[in-house]
Amino acid sequence: MRIGELSKRSGLSRDTLRFYEKQGLIHSHAGAAATNNYRDYPEDTLIQLEQIADAQAAGMSIADLILFLSQLEAADSEDFDGEAFLQARIDEVTDRIRRSERFLDSLRRAKQVLATPPTEP
Repeated sequence: MRIGELSKRSGLSRDTLRFYEKQGLIHSHAGAAATNNYRDYPEDTLIQLEQIADAQAAGMSIADLILFLSQLEAADSEDFDGEAFLQARIDEVTDRIRRSERFLDSLRRAKQVLATPPTEP
């Protein structure tokens, strides 16, 4: 699929898609017609974009994603401790979930207090 269709189906701008491609997060290949510069994206790019969005929503930065993916693809990754990197991200997300759940409980209690009619003196 071309970038316009990918943009429409993913809900992301063409600029965002180009940025992700430039950073190596997604990939395209030259279109079938040799007379143009169109790029085609595989169907599974939509899944990759969902994973990127999920990672960002969980607090992972684009820089962390780029680092992680580049290290996974590197033939020599002696300088990168993938297990430690992933454990740190797991710990961050776990902590973020714990804090979000605590805040959600606070919101529910506040809503319950607001729903309770005031007592008259």
